[in-house]
Amino acid sequence: MIANPKSDDADAFLKARPRLFAAAYRMLGSVSDAEDILQDAYLRWQAAAPAQVQDPVGYLMRITTRLCLDQLKSARVRRESYPGEWLPEPILTEDATELLDHDVTVALLLALELLSPLERAAFLLHDIFEGAYEDIAAALNRSPEACRQLAARARRKVQQLPPKEPERPEQGQELAEAFFRASRTGDMASLTRMLTQDVQLISDGGGKAMAALNPIYGREKVLRLIEGIARKFDQATPDRWRLCQLNGLPAILHRAKDGILQATSLEIREGRIARVYVTRNPDKTRHLAGALDGNGPGGASPSCPKGQFTPEH
Repeated sequence: MIANPKSDDADAFLKARPRLFAAAYRMLGSVSDAEDILQDAYLRWQAAAPAQVQDPVGYLMRITTRLCLDQLKSARVRRESYPGEWLPEPILTEDATELLDHDVTVALLLALELLSPLERAAFLLHDIFEGAYEDIAAALNRSPEACRQLAARARRKVQQLPPKEPERPEQGQELAEAFFRASRTGDMASLTRMLTQDVQLISDGGGKAMAALNPIYGREKVLRLIEGIARKFDQATPDRWRLCQLNGLPAILHRAKDGILQATSLEIREGRIARVYVTRNPDKTRHLAGALDGNGPGGASPSCPKGQFTPEH
């Protein structure tokens, strides 16, 4: 049991924690940063005088939001000098116990990156977490009307995203596996049928792993890149890999020939792959090692043959 100077409030923090993590992850696009924010929020929660806390969840959400806003200031500076493309840290979304709810697709998280920190906070707190503008005003130190305007501006930008297609998990898994096998073995004919004409491939190595510095646009260019990689690595399928769901998208985790844990997520449109997100920065995939090796949340069964997927549900 966590020690807390306010009786019964340890339970209040634990119950609120999934919601706080979901907010912090969407704000920051980082699993590790979100966890750090929650640690800091808990310390401040412990130190709060009982008279300060009338609504525990609201109080904790305000603390978390303010900490995230502070973090975003330094994050923006870091991302301006980030080598190559920046992608959010992928997160497993195949287990209902994660309680992330709503949309955490890469497309949405990248759209949120285009918003100012205040716009992002107002939009998330109101449109995603259904907070009242009066409560959001207290978290952002702005008037309710100002928060309404912030959320409205953010909403207009986010609504420019193409509508999300209805989910068909079985199709996504089949397409992800077919894409993975074809890309590893250099089966260009199969890949041509899988990819849209305007497919995009975005990879994030963070300067710590090999990755394309700029997005790759168009089927022909993406095919040339994949063919070159397959040829370089002897057109072999890795020994250890698994299908999963990352950020609500069909995905593949595997250990590449250079030892990097790679996460590849696929955005599907009308039965074809429209976007490929490849995360190779080891700082962003470290938390997924257990899922690949079967020793952590979302991990495959130890008895599952290599390369095969065991449904978690």
